[in-house]
Amino acid sequence: MMPLRFLNHRDPLNSADSQELLNATHVFPGKYMFKAIGPNHDDFIDAVLRAVRLVLKHDFDPPYSLNASVGGRHVSITVEPCVDTARDVLDVYARLRTVDGLLLLL
Repeated sequence: MMPLRFLNHRDPLNSADSQELLNATHVFPGKYMFKAIGPNHDDFIDAVLRAVRLVLKHDFDPPYSLNASVGGRHVSITVEPCVDTARDVLDVYARLRTVDGLLLLL
């Protein structure tokens, strides 16, 4: 798989602009919604939840919901943890990008 290329050649997850935008549009600490789509397997769901727990240093699963595709082949997992900072949001996104089977991250 080819790595993503960005027109400005900067990683948006490490950009000060990204942090600034998050701070301008969200209140921290507070809930933040992450949505990951991948194969409808327990391994994928567990990996998404584990990624969020590891970054936020939680020993419990954050609130989440699942929505399977019509054919049942894929699942959307919506995770809504409480995050302390915009940096936490970007760190969660960076970790989620490494989850095996990830098809789309919102």
